[in-house]
This record gives sequence, structure tokens and C-alpha cells, in this order.
Amino acid sequence: MDAVVLANYANQHAPFAIRAMKAGKHVFSEVLPVQTMKEAVELIEAVEETGKIYAYGENYCYMPAPYEMRRLYREGRIGEFEYGEGEYIHNCEPIWPSITYGEEAHWRNNMYATYYCTHSLGPLIHITGLRPVSVIGLESLKTDRKRRVGSKSGLFGIEMVTLENGGIIRSTHGSLYRDSIWYSVYGSHGRMESGREDAGSGVDRIYVNADAYSGEYARRDVLSYAPAEKNAPESAAFGHGGSDYYSMYNFVRRILGDTNADTIDVYEAMDMFLPGLFAYRSILKGGVSVQIPDLRDPAQREKWRNDTACTDPAVALDSLLPTCSAGTPEIDGSVYEKMYRLWRKDFTADDGYTNAALTQGSKKE
Repeated sequence: MDAVVLANYANQHAPFAIRAMKAGKHVFSEVLPVQTMKEAVELIEAVEETGKIYAYGENYCYMPAPYEMRRLYREGRIGEFEYGEGEYIHNCEPIWPSITYGEEAHWRNNMYATYYCTHSLGPLIHITGLRPVSVIGLESLKTDRKRRVGSKSGLFGIEMVTLENGGIIRSTHGSLYRDSIWYSVYGSHGRMESGREDAGSGVDRIYVNADAYSGEYARRDVLSYAPAEKNAPESAAFGHGGSDYYSMYNFVRRILGDTNADTIDVYEAMDMFLPGLFAYRSILKGGVSVQIPDLRDPAQREKWRNDTACTDPAVALDSLLPTCSAGTPEIDGSVYEKMYRLWRKDFTADDGYTNAALTQGSKKE
């Protein structure tokens, strides 16, 4: 066996990735890469020590529009990055029973608002190739809909991220009522963005408005098209707009020796995840700007080598954080009993997936 795919709980990937690489296996890790800074240091050093391939499965980077945006940006089509926005809005309330099983200790019930950040932030990092250097975090404490399903976090989170070139990203994700997957990038010579779901196109379509020279709007290049990928016939059968195909295709090509295969390595994975981790520390400090360490530098790792701060009691030990800035709420056990009953009802239906909410969730998850 050459490789393993980690699709266990999102807060448990790092320990298994480390074990697998030390056992001589390449690793494809689902979202998210780590839960703590301690795990981040250990995961990076396991990659460096073993020489095994680590590929982070942030499939949203390979959706048609953001993947095309990466190509155009790397060609210099819109100049230097100045500002970008990413949204991953997924109202999971209708499918909460089917993804948490009524487990009070489930990671989804105990994560903080900026934890699950790489679907919104990751594609922008992958497009630009720029490292995040600081972040300001925000969370919504309008949480009635979260509490009634047993979730203890804020309703949604925002990361305002400053990149190494001075550009800024706004990353928004969480459980607002209407779903949205959308990306926009402003450069010194223009703008490009994906379609909006309400417009009927979404991430399958890209809009490009680029000038030949900065500020010269008389020479305008406006394009709107559905990107055609080279492996489109194969990718069409895969989920998330074909992105599931490309993330795995590139992993396999990398294992086979193609050094140009477009995989997300462990350092880029941290560039996608650490802004969410430090955004929550910003939130707990009242919304101040917080520096994001560059774990490529071994000297910067020592400060964080034993940092276990997170909202998971089994991992945090003496460094347990509240699940939101207002504190960890007390939720009556009857809420979880209700979620369990709803999950069992749906699970034991004729085919196990007849509930409309489950069908909705399978498209986004």
C-alpha cells in the first residue's frame, strides 16, 4: 500500500497523518489539517523527516471558477493581488442530525466559529500563493439556530487576513440561512470573480474584468465563461463541481513522480488553516490584530511546540478554550436526544438517504 486517505473526524486528522507517514505511507488528508499548534508543528516535522508526500484535500481550490482564477492570476492577467473575498455559507441546520448523530461531544458541536475556514480562505491562498501574516477575527453571537440543534459556536466567523504583500482577504463561513460559495479577487489591473448561486451559475462560471494597464478603463477586457478543464469528461462524475477529481488526480500524479502536479503541501495547508485558528484568538482578545507564525521557519516552531489550546477537551487538557467569546453554553441533553432520534429515523428509511435535507447536505459537505 502506497498511500492512505484520511476521512475521519475533522479534528482528528493530524495524529493519523503522522502515524501513516512514519509507517512509510503518503497521505491525503481531508479538511482540516490539524486542531492545535502542537499538531501543526508535529505534522510539518513528520513531513520533513519522512520525505513522504502530504496532500491537503481542500477540494474547493479545484472548483471550475477558482481553479481558472488561479491560472489567470499566475499569468498576470489582473496584476498584483490587492483584495479578495471568499464565502462558504452552508446552513447545516436541516442536516445537523445526519452529520452529528446526536453526539454532544461531536466536533461540529464543539468547534469555534472560525475553525472550519479553509473552504472560504483556501482557494484565495491557492490562487495567489501568498502567505498570511496577520488576522483579525469576528464571530456572530446571534446563535438561536445553532443552540437548538446542539451547536455551541457562534453562528458564523470572519477572518480579515493581511497577506505578505499587503493585500487583504475577507473570509466568511458558517451557517447563515442561504448557502453561498463565491470568490472574488481584485488585482492592480482588474478583477475576477465566480458567479453567484442566485444567478444560476455559481462556481461553474467566471467573470473577468481586466485592463491592459492599471486604471486604463478605455481598454477593457470583459469575459464571462464556464472554464473547460482538460480532464472534464473524467471529472464530470465527481462531486463539488468536479473538484474532488482534481484533488485526487493531482495526488496520484505526485506519487507517480510528477513534481508539477498541483497538490497542496503541508505548508500551504497551514497558510489556509492558521488564519482561522488565530482569528479565534483575536476574537477572544476583543478583535485585535494577531500575528500568524510562519512554521516553515524551524526557529518559529519552538514557541508553539507544546501549545494545545483548542475547544476539544480530550486534546486541550489545561488549555481548553470556550466555544465562543461569550463562553461555552450549557445545552440541555434533550436537544441531543432529539438529534439522535431524527438521525435514526432518517438512517433507517428505505434507502437511508430519502430525507430531502440529507440530499441537500450531500451536495455541499
